[in-house]
Formats: sequence, C-alpha cells, structure tokens
Amino acid sequence: MANLGIPANTIEILQKYKFNFQKKFGQNFLIDTHVLDKIIASAGVGKEDCVLEIGPGIGTMTQYLAENAREVFAVEIDKTLIPILEDTLSEYENVTIINQDILKVDINRIAEEKNHGQPIKVVANLPYYITTPIIMNLFENQVPLESITVMVQKEVADRMQVGPGTKDYGALSLAVQYYAKPEIVANVPPNCFMPRPNVGSAVIRLTKYEIPPVKVIDEKFMFALIRASFNQRRKTLVNGLVNAGNLGIEKEDIISALEKMELPATVRGEALTLEQFAGLSNLLRCI
Repeated sequence: MANLGIPANTIEILQKYKFNFQKKFGQNFLIDTHVLDKIIASAGVGKEDCVLEIGPGIGTMTQYLAENAREVFAVEIDKTLIPILEDTLSEYENVTIINQDILKVDINRIAEEKNHGQPIKVVANLPYYITTPIIMNLFENQVPLESITVMVQKEVADRMQVGPGTKDYGALSLAVQYYAKPEIVANVPPNCFMPRPNVGSAVIRLTKYEIPPVKVIDEKFMFALIRASFNQRRKTLVNGLVNAGNLGIEKEDIISALEKMELPATVRGEALTLEQFAGLSNLLRCI
C-alpha cells in the first residue's frame, strides 16, 4: 500500500472513496512524512509495544505504527472511514480497527486482553475539539499507560506544560503535570495537514509517572478545588472556592489553611503550584 504521508497518495484515496471531511469530527489528515517519522520516534514505538491510536482517519499514521509496533488498536468514530481503513491497512495483520467513540471504549480491557495488563502507548493526531476530554479520560480511568504522544493545537500543548503565573496556566496544566511529565517534541505548521487548520499544532509527549509527584489524601477533592479556583480566574482563590458551592468548605477554614501555608488570603489560584494545591487540599480534607 502506498505511503499516505505523501500528499498525492492521500488525495488518490480520498477521491477513490469520494470522502468528504466532517467538520464535527475535527478531521485534519497529516501529509508530511518527516512529521510522521518524528512522532513515531518521539513515542519510542518498538516491536514489543501495544499501541492505541485515536482517530486514525484514513490510516496515515497507522501504517507507520504497524511497521514499528507489535500490535495496534485504531479507534475511529467516523463509520465512513472504516472501508477506507480496511483498504489502506489490508497488508497489516497486527492492526485492529474499532469503530467507536474513544470515550466509550474500555481501554483497560484491551490492555488486559492484548497486553497482559502491561502499560500501552497512546499515539494520536487528536481532533482539537475533544483533546482535553480524551487525555483526562485516559488518566482518570487509570488506564495502564507508558506514554501519550499526541498532535494537538499548539496553544493546548503550551497549556499542558506551563507553570504558575502565566495566562495559559490552568486546570489542564495541573492535571497533566500530576499524572505525567509533559514535553513538546515538535511544532507543526498548518501546511502539514489536509485540509489546513487555521492554527499551528504541536506534538507533545506525556510520560506517565509511576507515582504522582505530590501526595494527596483525596485526588478527586484536589481536582475539584483546582477547577473551582480557575472557574473564576479574576477572583481570589478564597472567593472562587466559596462560590463553587459544591465543596462544602467554610471561608474561615480556607483562610486558615492558607495562613498555615504562609499564603495571603488575597492569593489567586493561578499563583499556586501543584505542590501547594496538594497541600491546601490535604489541609482542607482534614477539617
């Protein structure tokens, strides 16, 4: 089968199947062999690996993964792409195509059955509109992961790796950095895709921690605190947490906890590090 990383081959397949891009699925297919090589290398995909690909499209990156991995599971939501994938991946016996919404797939079961419960690698060119739910779903469901190497909107990649005090810092930054070490491995311009997106992209690798870098009594409570503190960025942390309404904590207790941490009552959520959110969460949980 022809290499779909070459634009002419992508066009040929699209014309053969009279494929129409679906805006609702955020479809932008990669057409750059250098970027594809970079993704595979950054993900460290080898012959022992079981890889989950999310949104294979017409199978461009799937071909590269199949050449390098032991086994590939490609989850595609768009049923009109299934006949195309069956064609473009027909030569590969190590690829399984799953026509489903990734947020409804039992990835833990796939890892258990196909990789004996050992950590899998996730590699994907993610649709921009659903990037955060997919990544958080993988982390929060305790999927056995070694790493997630994904193409995302440049702005989102930046958000995942920044620290306190920057405008991009927020709940996503803290969640990603609790579960994994983020590293942007490549910036990708719009002309590497078909159709061309309106924004720049980046490949980011999230290497999963075996043990999170901070100790938390109650993970869910800490993330509820984090979300509440960023929901109203302009407000102080105290007001953000009190206004959340669903946390069940008193204003006086929040101020007292901040005092113990030697932080002023006027501090904003965006100023706190992951360690400080963990500390605050543990203090408030013990009240």
